Amino acid sequence: MEEINIRQARIEELPVLLEFEKGIIKAERPFDETFVTEDFNYYDLAKMIENEETEVVVAESNGQLVGAGHVRILPAKPYNQFDRYAFLGFMYVVPEQRGKGINRLIIKKLVEWARQKGLPEVRLQVYDANKSAVAAYEKVGFKKHLVEMRLTTDELL
Repeated sequence: MEEINIRQARIEELPVLLEFEKGIIKAERPFDETFVTEDFNYYDLAKMIENEETEVVVAESNGQLVGAGHVRILPAKPYNQFDRYAFLGFMYVVPEQRGKGINRLIIKKLVEWARQKGLPEVRLQVYDANKSAVAAYEKVGFKKHLVEMRLTTDELL
């Protein structure tokens, strides 16, 4: 296996990171009928790269970016036993590099950052119907915690 380097993203890599974000949205579009039809962004990646409360990392192989992810600090609910926690997002590996453990390396780096910040817990969101993503997260130790459900007012009986 080629060597994979996980490191902080650089602002000059923003064009590639924006393409990764498009890949995430394309993959998630079938799971969410509420998406608008026009192009949109989930994140302000430039701001996240420069923010000390957020860490954006990339996976690099042979000088090419092959994956990315981010972790950000979010406030906990008043009823939680902690004040803040880490929230993962922007998890992406280019299709031809999937299945090589890159996602695990990215998550490991992001969890290490959270630990250094003194955050006791790491959370993320994933579409329940996205079985491959759910399985990938469970494989590295995530457990289902809360299920968000929806109902349109047209469906209400």
